[in-house]
Amino acid sequence: MTTSPLPRASRSPRMPRRAALRSLAVAATVIASTLPAWNASASGAHPAGSPAAGRTGVTAEQPTYTLTIHHIGRDGRASQFYKTILTEFAGEGERHGFEPEGDTGTTTVRLPKGRYLLASMVWSGKSEEGTDWVVQPRLDLDRDLSVTVDARTTKLVDVRPPDSTADFRLGNMGLSAEYDGVVRETNMAIATPTLRVAHLGPAAEPGSIRQWYDAYWTTKRHSYALGNVVTGDRALNGLFRRPAAKDLGEIRIRGAARPGTEGTSVLDITPSNDLSTAYPLPTPAPGTTSLLVEPERGPYDIGYTTPRDEEGQGGVTYQAKRVATSPGHTTTRTFNNAVFGPSLPGGSGVTRDGDRLTVDVPLLTDGEGNVPSTPEYDTARVTLYRNGTRVKTVTGEPGQAAFDVPADRADYRVTATARRTGAPGAATTVTASWTFASQRTSGRAAVPVSAVRFTPTLDLTGAAPAGTALRLPVAVQGAAKGHTRALDVAFSVNGGTTWQRASVVRGVATIPAFKSGTSVSLRAKLTDMAGNTLTQTAIGAYRTR
Repeated sequence: MTTSPLPRASRSPRMPRRAALRSLAVAATVIASTLPAWNASASGAHPAGSPAAGRTGVTAEQPTYTLTIHHIGRDGRASQFYKTILTEFAGEGERHGFEPEGDTGTTTVRLPKGRYLLASMVWSGKSEEGTDWVVQPRLDLDRDLSVTVDARTTKLVDVRPPDSTADFRLGNMGLSAEYDGVVRETNMAIATPTLRVAHLGPAAEPGSIRQWYDAYWTTKRHSYALGNVVTGDRALNGLFRRPAAKDLGEIRIRGAARPGTEGTSVLDITPSNDLSTAYPLPTPAPGTTSLLVEPERGPYDIGYTTPRDEEGQGGVTYQAKRVATSPGHTTTRTFNNAVFGPSLPGGSGVTRDGDRLTVDVPLLTDGEGNVPSTPEYDTARVTLYRNGTRVKTVTGEPGQAAFDVPADRADYRVTATARRTGAPGAATTVTASWTFASQRTSGRAAVPVSAVRFTPTLDLTGAAPAGTALRLPVAVQGAAKGHTRALDVAFSVNGGTTWQRASVVRGVATIPAFKSGTSVSLRAKLTDMAGNTLTQTAIGAYRTR
């Protein structure tokens, strides 16, 4: 792998993420067949000398200065195509946006004294010639200033995969600048591999600039996510990289679909550590997609949306955060596959705050533990019992309800059920029923509930091989994890009318072999050391074929 020299900049681990301080300064999109479209709200800055030039909130005691920005194209003439954003470091990071007025290529504005981040996009009006992006991370407005954004100073961003047959799909260049503990960001997306970039102005503080470039390419076999990060005191003046195949790692995405729900799903891929444009990648469902990445870029956030209907409706979205790999290795993530059931990703899905009992348990978590944003279901209800008497039933979202209860201690049972139609193996009914004792609390407190996760190896239609016993790993989440007194696992092949117990040895149950086309249901009964219980069932948990 080779990298072109980068003036006064070196690669290093990323700066700590300061989410509370980060502010999107610029988001730009360049569409290959049209002129660039800037996607940032301007502040309403006014030309110098206009009645509103002082800007709302600027007092007589707050000094202001005139800033003149000249925009020069690659032909050396005043540019008629530019979009420039100035972002204040002070306050809430107000943004000031400028576009051409006339053909002078010059903008004049009066602004408060302070440090600004300037990002300017210049182009010729011909999409095939690409875009020039000039960034001045340190603009100290402490007097009247004149700045020249000159596209002739830019150099090409040329980052390509080792496969010469790959086609470019999307790119994103971003930059963050830190000053006095405040971080401001700017970025832009491109649809052609013709971006040119340059630094403008004096160097900023050492290590205060973090710049990244993400490029997505595709071939018939793979997609590539090539990501580069540079830190230093200046913005990039071009970038050249040719990663070798041995330096790449693989993220393999498996998308499941039960019979009758096949189609095209969509992957959204974005680096976890920086503000960047998500790359939407259509992929067949059921099917497997290979994404080759540069591991040094860091982890990626993966979104997976199941196929929608002909009218674009429906579809379930899952999110997998911080998926990482290493050179020469493969990380595999599977979405939307059986066995579906409850999970406790936050540790406790039932809480009590004073006299209010809240249930928040994802009932239709997929087999790998991915929680759907909007699960597919037909009906759902949660019922609360107190000392054996039904209190109330809430219908609506699966596993979601809140109840007001008396202050004194009592025995409770909460039963949550979700039903949905579909082929066998789609978990047509999922139920979880918990028992526990509870009384008024002085604040929000976890109620001791648990969940059992079944994670067999199934194909991408949620099926197990017929005629072969199935190995069924069993894991406990929540209050009973590490504190389980008893755990029984059972299976049914008649929709839960009758159940047969399965032996569990070292956390693995064995389900006997069945003929092709059998719908197998699963049940778990659990008691923790404090006597709290769980009964959990999945009707049509998987099928055989």
